[in-house]
Amino acid sequence: MNNTTNGRLVSLDVLRGFVMFWIMSGEHIIHALAKAAPIPVFIWMSSQLHHAEWNGITFYDMIFPVFLFVAGISMPFSFEKKMSLAGVKTPSELPSKEKQKIYLSMLRRTCILVFLGFIVNGLLRFDGFDQTRFASVLGRIGLAWFFAGLIYLNFNLKQQLIWFAAILAGYYLAMKLIPVPNFGAGVLTKAGSLEAYIDRTFLPGRLHSKVYDPEGLFSTIPAIATALLGVFLGTFLRAKKHFSSGKKLAVLVLSALVLIGIGILWDYDFPINKHLWTSSFVCFVGGFSILFFTFFYLIIDLLGFQNWAFPLLLIGSNSILIYMAAEGLVDFKHTAEYVFGGIIKFLPLIWQPVFTTLSVTIVQLMLLYFLYKKKWFLKV
Repeated sequence: MNNTTNGRLVSLDVLRGFVMFWIMSGEHIIHALAKAAPIPVFIWMSSQLHHAEWNGITFYDMIFPVFLFVAGISMPFSFEKKMSLAGVKTPSELPSKEKQKIYLSMLRRTCILVFLGFIVNGLLRFDGFDQTRFASVLGRIGLAWFFAGLIYLNFNLKQQLIWFAAILAGYYLAMKLIPVPNFGAGVLTKAGSLEAYIDRTFLPGRLHSKVYDPEGLFSTIPAIATALLGVFLGTFLRAKKHFSSGKKLAVLVLSALVLIGIGILWDYDFPINKHLWTSSFVCFVGGFSILFFTFFYLIIDLLGFQNWAFPLLLIGSNSILIYMAAEGLVDFKHTAEYVFGGIIKFLPLIWQPVFTTLSVTIVQLMLLYFLYKKKWFLKV
């Protein structure tokens, strides 16, 4: 059983596909199920597919950071060939000319992601500068990945860990101690936080939530730490190839539990909050990100049970494309109703929304399968 695709762990694409599934249409299936069959498990699942109003955490809050975490895991593997050709063991030892080429490639990728984020936000509708939202999910992924990459390329593992701790501690101290005009210091409300003040002052265009933006400027800094957590995991897997599977799994689970514990403890003073991307949020979700990865790594890469995850592999292999399409560039619902609407009308009325949402997923998977067979991937 070959557990890699083009040198990559299959579990990475499957995990990416798992989290993207909920964004592209999975959430709508569960919401429809909860209405058609309001049993406790469906109601609970539906409640987990909404963002927390402010403080607190739901599964839906974890999707974005898990995606960024996976991007971090890929980094040590993507630079492995360059390090091998240069005859070095760590990226910080790469020759400066080779690093300059990597910097330009990383900058290009970041600029493309930022621009694609603008497109998803409706830049080409030309609604006017003041009505255009410039902060975006793709933009944050690009920026956080870029700066995590700079740290990875220029510092050894011990120094990277210091950067990780310094980012989380520095963000915590800034949010707690720097006063905001008309609010004071340490006010972690939607309007009163330092992050919200920086967004209102320096972020151009329209803010997502009027007084702050969940993908704003200042809260992108702790997102770098989320990407670094992925880098640490990727570095561990690459460096400890000689470890037994049991030892790898033990290290992963233990590190996940430690991070979750830190997040829970820190929550008492610096609440777990996805909107602010608080340091406690980074730790708590980072721990669960490791657990999610460990599950797919065990099932797919270690045990070799891969066929069941093929739909998730389709999604994960073209995750940016399906994200952009599902966010409004393609009207999948119209296509699904055109193809399956006649059949769905024969079903009981209460179940029709469930099968409508399922038909959307089918259409999306058909598109992704066609692209996969043609080997057409949106690679940034």
